[in-house]
Amino acid sequence: MTFRPFRNVIVCHMVPGSEDKVGPVFDHYDRATRPQDLGVIGRILLSHEDLYLHVIERKEDPEVSGQRRGLPAFQAIAEAIAPYVTPYPSYWQNPSHSVAKEFYRWLPEGDVPEERELTVIVQRMKPGAEPDIARVFADSDAGGLPIETGVTGRWLYSIDDCFVHLLEQDVEKAAAVRANHESHRPAFAKVMHELSPYVSPYHPEGWQGPKDSVAKVFYRWQ
Repeated sequence: MTFRPFRNVIVCHMVPGSEDKVGPVFDHYDRATRPQDLGVIGRILLSHEDLYLHVIERKEDPEVSGQRRGLPAFQAIAEAIAPYVTPYPSYWQNPSHSVAKEFYRWLPEGDVPEERELTVIVQRMKPGAEPDIARVFADSDAGGLPIETGVTGRWLYSIDDCFVHLLEQDVEKAAAVRANHESHRPAFAKVMHELSPYVSPYHPEGWQGPKDSVAKVFYRWQ
């Protein structure tokens, strides 16, 4: 059976252009400490406009393992990145409020290829629209589109008015879809149309297409 990590997604504001200040902090502590001793097996830091996204990969769900700490040097890291990274949600009171809440997932039946790629898509969402967004994706995922496009997993998260979509795909099929996206354009357009009452570009100015909603990786550790 193919191993799948358990992922948490942390969302914060970040001063644009400060990736080269934040990334090295994690690089130092990931080398100096042993996050793997706490069940952390991977970390991906991404940026999108004024957003900081931190995907933490664990061996298993902390609800199962009981191991909730993800960073041996949490306090030191928090202090080092504080000039650049600040809370996102309006209701923020403690660090747990920076963790986005998963509200939908889809996984195909059976094993999936070992070679998979993860894309992180960020949009604004209408607060409270999680059931409607989940319904649109569930309807689409019930058909043949995800298998045809090599989707090996989909996880949807929300935090305040921010919607985060983790899309995992078979590397080869994903490349083929990008090379021949016209063949699936009507199906993608239908999903986007049905989502339009609930989601919109995070930063409408300058947005030209779906690729402009994809967050960019600036640090990765395994």
